[in-house]
Amino acid sequence: MAVYTEISDEALSGFLESFDIGTLVSFRGIAEGVENSNFQLRTSTGDFILTLYEKRVNVQELPWFLGFMQHLASQGVTCPQPVADRQGQTLRTLADRPAAITTFLPGVWPREVRLEHCRPLGRALAQLHLAGQSYTQERANSLGPQAWGPLLAACQQERVEAVQPGLQAELAAALAHIVPAWPGHEGNAALPRGQIHADLFPDNVFFLDHELSGLIDFYFACTDFLAYDIAICLNAWCFDADGTFNAEFSRHLVQGYEDVRPLTEAERHAMPVLAQGAAMRFLLTRLYDWINTPAGALVTPKNPLEYLPRLRFHCAVEDGRGYGF
Repeated sequence: MAVYTEISDEALSGFLESFDIGTLVSFRGIAEGVENSNFQLRTSTGDFILTLYEKRVNVQELPWFLGFMQHLASQGVTCPQPVADRQGQTLRTLADRPAAITTFLPGVWPREVRLEHCRPLGRALAQLHLAGQSYTQERANSLGPQAWGPLLAACQQERVEAVQPGLQAELAAALAHIVPAWPGHEGNAALPRGQIHADLFPDNVFFLDHELSGLIDFYFACTDFLAYDIAICLNAWCFDADGTFNAEFSRHLVQGYEDVRPLTEAERHAMPVLAQGAAMRFLLTRLYDWINTPAGALVTPKNPLEYLPRLRFHCAVEDGRGYGF
């Protein structure tokens, strides 16, 4: 989350007149994340989140995301719900941007990941995957392997080298290994597919009274390999502050997942390359944002180099045993 577009009190008050959620009490920008402009909104009836869609989200795909959240909630997954206006529309325009209001979920995300978070996370991820099976409309992963080479090129070699000398060559070499080995690529066996979150970092998972209370930020959700979602979580949740992989966290995360949906042997075997790809995807998008975030934006770009030792770790893992399962 972030703020790229400012909103006046008058514009927001006028916008809210189309909704039955009361009058404006307060709103403030949310600086976490890097994608859209987000505001915590308080009205006379309660708290909400207002999102203005700015960057990688394709406007034509917004109904898919909003519909997916509604579907997950109907299947028992706790996540934000789009709020419809008096005409039944959940997507409107504010400050020349597509905009939506969603319900506010109670809870806080874990600033420090602990072992107790990992098994509930795994269970919630598997529940999301099962619930998504009946959401049949597909959305291609726009940040899958086909996007990584062009994304690295868009960062421009001289600017990549300014971040760290030798980084361009290392990433190019890793891509030359990862993409041909990717499941489903040019004759490689595919894996079970379905709707995935694709961005389930700690700041998108809320806990309340030591229980997982909900999942947020579905704007990278797509149709892809289910195990790729696990690989993203291994990267996001299972490395200590010093960059060391925490196999106990990984084992509990996967045990929680398999409490709900057992992995296939092929998924276990593919985990190293999936984790390599997940590390590459987030390293590259962070690198692009690090280089291109506009001056003055209320946003905190994330350091892409945090993902370089993770990528190196995954490249050295041979099979699922390297992840503790």
